[in-house]
Amino acid sequence: MITVGGLDPTDRPAWQDLFEGYNTFYERVLPAAVYDRAWREFRAGTLMRALGARLDGRLVGIAHFLVHASTTAPDACYLQDLFTTPAARGHGVARALITAVQEWAREQGCARLYWHTKADNHTARRLYDQVAENRGFIQYVVPLG
Repeated sequence: MITVGGLDPTDRPAWQDLFEGYNTFYERVLPAAVYDRAWREFRAGTLMRALGARLDGRLVGIAHFLVHASTTAPDACYLQDLFTTPAARGHGVARALITAVQEWAREQGCARLYWHTKADNHTARRLYDQVAENRGFIQYVVPLG
């Protein structure tokens, strides 16, 4: 059975393993300070938020998200990171996390929930095409540091 909820202090090692797995997937190596900051922010629950998915009591998936203002609608919720262990894939864990973030965002009065993924992330996109609408936007990034 999949359960989704907040993370508690004892989840830090399992959460970090999942977040490192997410970053490895996107070919990023982050310094420890980035993980420390994210964990602090999730624990504070003001700038960024996190949910964890448990399968049979074990943390097997994470979702990181935040709310931001919009010029054309009520606030929007951005699902920044979504990751499940390879063994948990195909069991509904990612879908459960998306649904939980969607419910949370709706309760906060957000007008929409959105996220990005790489065009070649075919496995994730099979799910995303079922639960969301691809509006065809292309992302451009200007690194500032």
